[in-house]
Amino acid sequence: MPRTPIPIRLERSVLSVPASRWDMIQKAVASDADCIYLDLEDAVAPSQKEASRPLVIKALRELEWGRKIRCFRINGLDTPWAYRDIVEVVESAGDRLDCIVLPKTQRPEDVVFVDVLLTQIERSKGFTRRIGIEAQIETAQGMVNIHAIATASERLEALVYGPGDYAASMQMPVSAIGEPDEADALYPGHRWHYAMHRIVASARAAGLRALDGPYAAHRDTEGFRKACLVARSLGFDGKWCIHPVQVPIANQVFSPSRWEVDWALRVVQEYEKALAQGEGAITLEGRMIDAASLRMAQATVQKARLAGML
Repeated sequence: MPRTPIPIRLERSVLSVPASRWDMIQKAVASDADCIYLDLEDAVAPSQKEASRPLVIKALRELEWGRKIRCFRINGLDTPWAYRDIVEVVESAGDRLDCIVLPKTQRPEDVVFVDVLLTQIERSKGFTRRIGIEAQIETAQGMVNIHAIATASERLEALVYGPGDYAASMQMPVSAIGEPDEADALYPGHRWHYAMHRIVASARAAGLRALDGPYAAHRDTEGFRKACLVARSLGFDGKWCIHPVQVPIANQVFSPSRWEVDWALRVVQEYEKALAQGEGAITLEGRMIDAASLRMAQATVQKARLAGML
């Protein structure tokens, strides 16, 4: 049985901010990022994790988010903090929350656990908006189980590539997250192609968004732009950002160009005319246009609308 379509969201840039830093939270929410996630996991010291939950609640309830996607990342399910992260934040501000980011997703049961807990809280509090889940794939086990993870829950909206922890899990040498290094230069190809391609393929097969992970050198804007272009060429919808300076680059790269939008509009218009005349394929400026071309054009038009280009 086909799953319920996920909410349509524009997620070109996903800005990470430590949940323990109120000043940084305010700046992030005021940025041009499509999505902000308040991080209770890696960005917060163990001694500060419990004290940071009220800041997440305060940000969700008091700040003006506009059209931004509102997320927070819980701690891993193998830690003593994860379930209280969900209970405390969602009970207090779940009506203002769009998605929960689930790190180090290993098995479909991880997603189901979060789904069941969210369902209980939503029913108890009378929330009418369903909170989504974005699952990070950043371990060998998560990659092996990726198809089952992608289809584990109708709450699931996106798969997110976590290159740092994935490299550690695979025991692959890496000097910095997301950046090319000596090992990349030695490898005869793109060292991360398999992982990235499999995440996108699994996401698309399940009707989910696919998001690329961070690029650690935030001052290297050209390196970040190249990483965005590679991710987009593989089909990713957007990329995580660790600094506001990366946001406009991600927004630009993951938006369709003016030419792409104009071409997509023409394809949709001409193909609809062809269908009205009983034709299943047409030629437009020497290119064959069929049903697959139409679907790609419709996806481009949808992204352009969300980005305010139409």
